[in-house]
Amino acid sequence: MLLIFPSIEIRRGSCVQLVHGDAGSEHIYAVDPVQMAVIWRGENAKTLHVVDIDGVETGSVQNIETIQRMVQAVDIPIQVGGGLRDFDEIERVLSMGVYRVVIGTAAVNRPSFVERLIKDFGTRRIAIAIEGRDGRIRTEGGKKELDLSPLTLAKEMKRIGVARIVYSDIGEDGRTKRLNLEALKNLAVGSGVRITAQGGVREYKDLIRLQELERVGVDSVIVGRALYENHFPCQRLWRLNEKELTSLGPTRRV
Repeated sequence: MLLIFPSIEIRRGSCVQLVHGDAGSEHIYAVDPVQMAVIWRGENAKTLHVVDIDGVETGSVQNIETIQRMVQAVDIPIQVGGGLRDFDEIERVLSMGVYRVVIGTAAVNRPSFVERLIKDFGTRRIAIAIEGRDGRIRTEGGKKELDLSPLTLAKEMKRIGVARIVYSDIGEDGRTKRLNLEALKNLAVGSGVRITAQGGVREYKDLIRLQELERVGVDSVIVGRALYENHFPCQRLWRLNEKELTSLGPTRRV
């Protein structure tokens, strides 16, 4: 029952998709983010992943009003990432109806902060984003390498109560995100934490390959540019598990 998160990236109130995650390289789509949320809901999406690109660059949420309108426009859970490093901002985002926030840099630098978030808001509402390359953690959009493995960080996050990790694997060029099934499997099995894969899905066969890892805890995937560029028929995506998902209603929460 692999859950698919369509990704909506926001910059200055518009939908964008960054190329290799680089600022200034974005494709701008002529659709308001709220309209895009409604479109994906109409395509039977069961949840959405929203990234505040301006927030990533500034270190604080910049598109909060747009995100709030998205929450009000659809009847499915929305998870949000990008610039979420301040407790009060995170509390505000969650209080306006966002189902889950995804924390990045703070997880590496301030594990005690993550522990406080888990204590105050619960495990379902806090996820941790980890970027890896060749067995090492990458931060700052993949530019900085730490002497720390994704598995070591995942185990530490589980120890303090984290139940979900959003994992992306950076390719050999240091920029492109790839679908690294072995890394995903090792992370899920080694940590015992539920994993959402991010990046590298480009065709329907990739989803089938990912679904084989569901038994070890890789239960969902975030798909961005490939959806916008019609790399696979949307309805075929949702029908991969439509029967099971429908039985859970419009607001399946993982």
